[in-house]
Amino acid sequence: MRATFQHWRTEHLDIKEQLTVIFREVFDDDDITLSPELTADDVDGWDSLSHVNLIVTIEIRFNIKFAQKEILSFKNVGDLMNCIQAKLAQ
Repeated sequence: MRATFQHWRTEHLDIKEQLTVIFREVFDDDDITLSPELTADDVDGWDSLSHVNLIVTIEIRFNIKFAQKEILSFKNVGDLMNCIQAKLAQ
């Protein structure tokens, strides 16, 4: 069980690190620090257009595809990270 948790934690950290790079590129802000609670209200310039750019960039970089209902269900970065993790585990 401990090894499983450690594996999950390591993969989550990798996802967070990769997402941080993507967020900083999309929003052109090297000061963005991701947390699971982060929302669009916390990031300057996170509007509908930049959200599309963000999702497309994430799909390309992680080689995954989000369903529309998944995108609409994301309430924060934690939801996004959990969805990416689930898709990568498939």
